Amino acid sequence: MDLGAVTPGHVLIVPRLHAIGLEDLDEETSTHVWRIGHRVGRALRRSGLRCEGVNVFLADGEAAFQEIFHFHLHVFPRFRGDSFRIDADWATRARHLLDEEASAVRQGLSLTSVSPSHPPTW
Repeated sequence: MDLGAVTPGHVLIVPRLHAIGLEDLDEETSTHVWRIGHRVGRALRRSGLRCEGVNVFLADGEAAFQEIFHFHLHVFPRFRGDSFRIDADWATRARHLLDEEASAVRQGLSLTSVSPSHPPTW
């Protein structure tokens, strides 16, 4: 449970293996953390706590507001009128910018441990 809970029922999923962020975490551990996060989200909806929705939140790096430099996943119930906010200026991006950004992401994927002969199915 999170001492600084956003809403009642705020859970932290923390692997025992030390990793600062996604870059430092092996895929097997990461997959396990997200699987547990999914189970916790489902449990929150069934828990009887006030839960009209669920956020699964990861802060990876200081610029993303990571404050504890050990990888962890937040899973917390949401409900109309709760106080959690991410304030951002959600502007529509031009198609050519999206294409350029997608190209950069594909290049980053090619530098990961994913085998080119077995590309991701997503």
